[in-house]
Amino acid sequence: MNWPIVYYSEKVRLEIEALPVGIRAAYARLAGLLMEFGLALRMPHTRAMGDGLFELRPRGPEGIARVMYCTRVGRRIVILHVFIKKSQKTPKKDLDIARRRQREVAKL
Repeated sequence: MNWPIVYYSEKVRLEIEALPVGIRAAYARLAGLLMEFGLALRMPHTRAMGDGLFELRPRGPEGIARVMYCTRVGRRIVILHVFIKKSQKTPKKDLDIARRRQREVAKL
């Protein structure tokens, strides 16, 4: 595992744990691939959102979630935000939260 995953906050980690079981299982599988392949992981598992922000795309019988993340120096993946997707387009509110947290992480 070349790319360790860290969480923006304990709240984000708990939100991941609170996902429905099928989506959480898909997240665990995709997180394993992400730790192994890092930025080389592409669609349909992950998608670039621009300016160094990415989304992991777990899907389960209960629906679809998006896990927004960025990378840091030292090949670390920082999970910034998670939400259950309810529409075709990523809601602006969720994108804004992820981008704000990405800027905070970049300052560290």
